Amino acid sequence: MAPLRILLIGNGGREHALAWKLSQSPKVESIIAVPGNGGTAGLPKTTNNTSVAADDYPALVEFALKERINLVVPGPEAPLVDGVEGYFRDARIPVFGPSKEAARMEGSKTFSKDFMKKHNIPTAAYENFSDYDKASEYLRSVKHNVVIKATGLAAGKGVIIPETQEEAQQGLKEIMLDKAFGSAGSEVVIEEFLTGDELSILSFCDGKTIKSLPPAQDHKRIGEGDTGLNTGGMGCYAPTKIATPELIARIEKEILQPTIDGMAADGFPFKGCLFTGLMIGPDGSPKVLEYNVRFGDPETQTVLPLLESDLADIMGACAGDFPLLEHVPVKISNQFSATVVVAAPGYPNSYPKNIPMQVSSAPADINIFHAGTKLSEEGNLLTSGGRVIAAQAVGPSLRAAVDKAYSSGIPLISFEGMYFRKDIAHRAFRSSESSPDNAKLTYAQSGVSIDAGNNLVERIKKAVSSTCRPGADAIIGGFGGEVDLSAAGHPGAPIIVGAIDGVGTKLIIAQKMNKHDTVGIDLVAMNVNDLVVQGAEPFMFLDYYGCSKLDVSVAASFVEGVAEGCKLSGCALVGGETAEMPDLYTGDDYDAAGAAIGVMKAEQRLPRKGDMVPGDVLLGMGSSGVHSNGFSLVRKVVDKRGVKYTDACPWVGGEGKSVGEALLTPTRIYVKSLLKVLEGEKGAVKGMAHITGGGLTENVPRMLPDSLAAEIEVGSWEVPGVFRWLRESVEPKEMARTFNNGVGMVLAVEAGRAEAVKKALEGEGESVWVIGRLKERKEGEEGCVLTGLDSWAA
Repeated sequence: MAPLRILLIGNGGREHALAWKLSQSPKVESIIAVPGNGGTAGLPKTTNNTSVAADDYPALVEFALKERINLVVPGPEAPLVDGVEGYFRDARIPVFGPSKEAARMEGSKTFSKDFMKKHNIPTAAYENFSDYDKASEYLRSVKHNVVIKATGLAAGKGVIIPETQEEAQQGLKEIMLDKAFGSAGSEVVIEEFLTGDELSILSFCDGKTIKSLPPAQDHKRIGEGDTGLNTGGMGCYAPTKIATPELIARIEKEILQPTIDGMAADGFPFKGCLFTGLMIGPDGSPKVLEYNVRFGDPETQTVLPLLESDLADIMGACAGDFPLLEHVPVKISNQFSATVVVAAPGYPNSYPKNIPMQVSSAPADINIFHAGTKLSEEGNLLTSGGRVIAAQAVGPSLRAAVDKAYSSGIPLISFEGMYFRKDIAHRAFRSSESSPDNAKLTYAQSGVSIDAGNNLVERIKKAVSSTCRPGADAIIGGFGGEVDLSAAGHPGAPIIVGAIDGVGTKLIIAQKMNKHDTVGIDLVAMNVNDLVVQGAEPFMFLDYYGCSKLDVSVAASFVEGVAEGCKLSGCALVGGETAEMPDLYTGDDYDAAGAAIGVMKAEQRLPRKGDMVPGDVLLGMGSSGVHSNGFSLVRKVVDKRGVKYTDACPWVGGEGKSVGEALLTPTRIYVKSLLKVLEGEKGAVKGMAHITGGGLTENVPRMLPDSLAAEIEVGSWEVPGVFRWLRESVEPKEMARTFNNGVGMVLAVEAGRAEAVKKALEGEGESVWVIGRLKERKEGEEGCVLTGLDSWAA
């Protein structure tokens, strides 16, 4: 396949997004945007050209031949409805877009409504009118609410949704007599007003096969709460909450495929992007509101960042002489995307142009898509339209994407009088959150899924078990892995236990505070604590440090912390690896991992699940704070509460420290005190659980047999102030499955010896509480039952 030289027609946000995505394809050599905007001007492989008018189609063809263009991508609807595809088809230049005949699906609302009726595609009841008096009389006769649509092109604005008969009559007059939308209002469609939730689906089509992007929801009204005048779109998010797999399958079966099949049967097969606007009724039934024959705006800016496949490949498969889309993958990210449009003051009424503006560089997962912008002769960025620019963000949850668009995207844009809605995606949050500002957060919203981690373990168990060898059972799911060297062919050798872990996003706080020594202690603690719960004594440690550019002072501080952690746990730092990878990390980013190796005798192995019985006592050992898990959620809470890491610590126990300093308190290392007690109180401790990622509810069951459950009374230990502060923003159940909540280690101890073990640990300087007991586990019951959890509700 020859390198692609693309002609992109248009100058809006949609065209910027298309050029942005196409420029990422290794198959694209160049993109010429006619006329383009201030955003396309700065993209790789892309140049703007104003030497030919975007609506002078013969001149565009001549220009394309001169520039050896081999793919044309019309962005707006007007060229497609005008028949631009035919001009280029006659010159044998492929076009990603429909023929003039197929473009009638957007060019004429009456045509598309009649098409839907013919092919039994569900839509609202309607009537077409070209006579104003008859349309006015019809309005007076109907009892249901209506929508009035100018049948021709009106740049997405030719729709009136009146709330009273007076508003309906006034709107009809404005469209048909006053020509508010020009010739587009010569004919109108008066439809039944449908209630429910709107969603939009953009689908790639090659005339036969259809493959869709994630369903999106646009926000048409200018005002928050979906109030005020209609616009071209003030924001968008995807995928939508209401679009379940079952609903999408139904839409494909009842609407999308019948549409493509019907167009082919009627002699105008559709090639390009079909935009289907849908209303999902209260009963869950989908109905078509309208078709568009091109990418939507701002839907395109929202869904293209979720497309992982090569857009140029997809367009080529649709635009060629033969339908090939069936054979081209359309892979979608499992993330979420949100777009917030920034408009000129006064939009959608009259608004000023040529306002000077500044746009800062965007970080990863943020895109700034230009729409109504241009460059002055001096190269300065100016506004040139009503919807000026948009901030788009991707995140692991919808809340994360929306928050990122507002907190990290919008501040990059600055011009006088700029306006944007502050409630994009509000409909998605309304059922689960009475108030987005007061809603409590989950670990998943911060980008971490405990369930996904558990699912991964289940997924890879078979592959891991296939590596079994004598002395190593290769079973995962515990705190560490072990090899019996004697059974592996080394008689008399001990059992070797290994653990590997990292520090997680606590490193981000270390970077913000420029304090790196304590996270080195964290790295050791996370590993050696996982060893000791199996009864092993750590004796060696290895670390890994990866960065963009090696800062010797930072790396040295970190490794000094690792050395301190090794001394606290009694193991030797025997080696490590430092990797400088500027293409993988950016700026001051670095990551770290470590592996600890320990030894134990067979009779020391823990947990002894077969010895555990109902009534065994659970002892909790105090933590030093959050330790080194759950920091993605901690950082989310800090951000939501408007707190800076340099602010004075707001929780009890953090007096005299900043927020960042308090959060960087290192993970407590329990090794020496536990090893001493295990030796002095032989056989009393039957199992131990290191409370790390997954909190109490996920970690305690890892030491228990399936027949037993841990019953823990949450009010039985002293909770550090940081957790009481976090509870104000996090639900109790989420606290329990994310954080240690003041208990960094849980021991299952023979009931009659629990007091002796408690005193021995306290003698080693540990804080210890009786927090619960083991009990018989009922069918369907969780392995860790927390009583009194409601007391954690703020």
